[in-house]
Amino acid sequence: MSDVARLAGVSIKTVSRVVNDEPAVHPDTAERVVAAIEQLGFRRNLGARNLRRGSTTGTIGLIVEDVGNPFYSELNRAVERIATSFGRHVLTGSSEENSDRERELALEFCARRVDGILVVPAGMQHGYLVPEMRAGTPVVFLDRPAGDIVADTVLVDNLGGTIEAVTHLVRQGHRRIAFLGDSPDIFTAAERLRGFREGCVRNGVSYDESLVVMRTPTPETISHAVAALLSGPAAATAVIAGNNRVAVHLLRALAHAERRPAMVSFDDFELADLLDPPVTVVAHDVSALGHAAAELLFARIQGDQSAPRKVVLPVHLVARGSGEVAP
Repeated sequence: MSDVARLAGVSIKTVSRVVNDEPAVHPDTAERVVAAIEQLGFRRNLGARNLRRGSTTGTIGLIVEDVGNPFYSELNRAVERIATSFGRHVLTGSSEENSDRERELALEFCARRVDGILVVPAGMQHGYLVPEMRAGTPVVFLDRPAGDIVADTVLVDNLGGTIEAVTHLVRQGHRRIAFLGDSPDIFTAAERLRGFREGCVRNGVSYDESLVVMRTPTPETISHAVAALLSGPAAATAVIAGNNRVAVHLLRALAHAERRPAMVSFDDFELADLLDPPVTVVAHDVSALGHAAAELLFARIQGDQSAPRKVVLPVHLVARGSGEVAP
């Protein structure tokens, strides 16, 4: 401030009034101060100013699995839209499905005094957040619930969506339906597997463990699974992909297959409607998921003290062609 005052030819108090948008500063004087600040390359430390005033830091934290996944990119954009409407910015980090990394990010955000945190949890232990929540930092979990604490949660209907996928394939005449899911330690993967089992029971289809593969999807694991599931006299005639990443790896594995099974993907994904045949999906509004979680978080930030809420958003099947292939 001394350097700016010296360059602008004003007092330190005048510089303070200008940077804090206080009245009673002549426009020409304010313009000289702003020009001096720009010439010297100085920037206000908004965090320090807010802490000194006892106000918010103007930020919220968002922890996702992988910002490179289009699902989480869309989720991030949705959260940003709501945050912007409340005059906040979003700090985002990827846990990479690692519970230690999730904890590190969450506590780092708390150390930076964010106004609230949105978490797509990677682990099942979240007691480390209880002191922060008691101190006034609201936390909302989305896409998956917290493991061992009671907190606000926004989910999609994983169970109902997978039941609908099985029902749809059975109506096309399929009885040998395979399910390719993510690691069973992940809440969404486990819930969708539960929906697959329930769908088989409801539709009178025998649940066959040999037609189920649950592991972290890679091109290699999905390729090996496809080779096993689609060979032999008891081969699967239809496949449900447990998420968008599984679906993409599955399509690559099927690219040169002599026989293409019917396919339904849980999660829509880019260009799914342009493939041959277009991919039938269990779709849900990712933006709605981000909006609902962010709006709940800001309700807490603004003083809502009601009991923790659990919101479950609907899904719907979009028939495009791949799920309508006959056995």
